[in-house]
Amino acid sequence: MALRQDQGIVLRGYPFGEADKVVVLLSPNHGKVRAVAKGVRKTKSRFGGRLEPFTHVDVLLYEGRNLDTITQVSVVEAYSHMRLDLDCVLAGGTMIEAIDAVAQEGAGSHRQFLLLQRGLRALEAGPVHPDLVAAFLLKLASVIGVAPSLAACAECGATDNLARFSLASGGVVCGLCSPDRGMKLRDGLTAHLAALAEADLSDLPPASALSRDAIGVTRRFVEYHLERRLESLSVLDG
Repeated sequence: MALRQDQGIVLRGYPFGEADKVVVLLSPNHGKVRAVAKGVRKTKSRFGGRLEPFTHVDVLLYEGRNLDTITQVSVVEAYSHMRLDLDCVLAGGTMIEAIDAVAQEGAGSHRQFLLLQRGLRALEAGPVHPDLVAAFLLKLASVIGVAPSLAACAECGATDNLARFSLASGGVVCGLCSPDRGMKLRDGLTAHLAALAEADLSDLPPASALSRDAIGVTRRFVEYHLERRLESLSVLDG
């Protein structure tokens, strides 16, 4: 057992015992880290407020057999502005939930960490771009190796007549390969999704009438490959 310094973005926490809390962090070097913060549920806790979701922190951990213990915390980025906007909090919650679903314990997650950091910084800059969550999820799909095919048929490689999107095939499909399967796409949606996948989260293309379709297709694609619903997106839909 030893002391270890690490950093991470707080994904969530849950009660542990009478006054403690287990904090789940996304560390760029160690993936998903679970650590006990002792006494943080007491009103006089030294650093309970520094361990709220979205906060980027530096931590000093005492390594334990099952769970590490947080002994020191300092805030790197608090993202205090986004916390005042409900739309930002809901969008950030979707990012956190998706990252939490794919991050692994004990495995480096540098790209996932940087993506989440960029997403939170975009929210902090505000206001929420209508396509931000869709762009984030498309980039996350790329990071974990399941990026949808958006420029060519996912089955034969054709680049024309791409009118449908197949979850099982992994992206857009042409009329010859799948004339009746998959979701029929509105004109321009494929190009819009491709632009979102390539754009920086802080400089997305202008919002358009395709934004709602974009998050609909992206959500279904990501949930299909994660094999789970993103509950925070249900709140956004409401």
